[in-house]
Amino acid sequence: MKCRGVEDGCTDRRTAMVGLAAAGWAWAGPAAAETGVTDTRIKVGQSAVFTGPAKDFGVDYKAGIALVFDKVNKSGGVQGRTLELVSHDDAYEPKKTAENTAKLIDEDKVFALIGYVATGNLIAAMPLAEKAGVPMFAPLVGTTSFRTAHNRYLFHVRASYETELRKIVGHLATLGIHNIAVIYQNSAFGKSNLDTCLQIAQGLKVQVVESVPLEIAATDAKAQVAQLTKAQPGAVVMIMAGKMVEVFLRDYRAAGAASPLYTISVGITDAPGSAQRLNGGIEGLVTASIVPSPQASRMPIVADYRKDRADAGEKIDSYTMLEGYIAARVFVEGLRRAGRALTREGFIKALEDMGTTKVGDFPLQYGPGNHNGSNFVDLEMYTRSGALKR
Repeated sequence: MKCRGVEDGCTDRRTAMVGLAAAGWAWAGPAAAETGVTDTRIKVGQSAVFTGPAKDFGVDYKAGIALVFDKVNKSGGVQGRTLELVSHDDAYEPKKTAENTAKLIDEDKVFALIGYVATGNLIAAMPLAEKAGVPMFAPLVGTTSFRTAHNRYLFHVRASYETELRKIVGHLATLGIHNIAVIYQNSAFGKSNLDTCLQIAQGLKVQVVESVPLEIAATDAKAQVAQLTKAQPGAVVMIMAGKMVEVFLRDYRAAGAASPLYTISVGITDAPGSAQRLNGGIEGLVTASIVPSPQASRMPIVADYRKDRADAGEKIDSYTMLEGYIAARVFVEGLRRAGRALTREGFIKALEDMGTTKVGDFPLQYGPGNHNGSNFVDLEMYTRSGALKR
């Protein structure tokens, strides 16, 4: 077909460009869309643990995120775009997390990453996210090193483990308990936060009389219990997550050990299930909580969560699910503030511009040098049935 002119859409572009250049204009073509963003959709990626001993963390966290995304989509999306969550199972293995992250970035072409689980897994993923300039939002990780070394692509919502451990050890010091023991997960997560706990204890003049590692897949903790009992601590602080916590609690209770037990927030996910499997042996365990109780409907953010759960017919109901729900609410707020012309850099700026704010009534603080989000930490105690009380 021979070109006849501009009107028939078959202009000789070289001639047109010469004319534009002569008039002082340059033709740039259509604006390139941001990766993972179309006129109707925003694609978001997640790698987390959905199988194995720690699966409750990933399953519940994803459920909270999906609850928000589904509600937003039913209401027309964000700036007219629906949210698509692409999730891959990493089975708690950092190597698999890296593979999944590469797939999410290179093949799935996601706009941002959300809802990763565990310290070692985040360590494996962050170099890939940084290299590609992809925001990493709200990992279920509170390890101190991620907070002290500022990373412009990494945004937290939950309080740090340092804040949790300071709350626990400070509480024990106030009670007059100045000798404690620590049992920790034999992983990057456990070792890093053991170091944090030791530093906090030293600053508060609390002596750590024993620290004992336990393997993630452990099925027996009798030797660790014997070692801790021999040290006669005033309290035992647990820096562990997943089924290994139940293994330790089972053997600790069976040995008749009397020192009170404290755990950081990721220690127990399925509290009613743990209580049943341990025949009530969860009773008396004190935990740090980084979100309000999922039953505290007097709080607006929890009231929203409970209503949205009921409307969706969602059966999961846990602290981890509520944490995922809050994280997703903050993520959506960042997208809204970034506007219709959504880019990764615009999203980062929108989050940093939030300053001191609240989502629902949940307090947060962000800025160009502060991506840490929340400092909310409370201490609660499990009852025999797995319920929590203050």
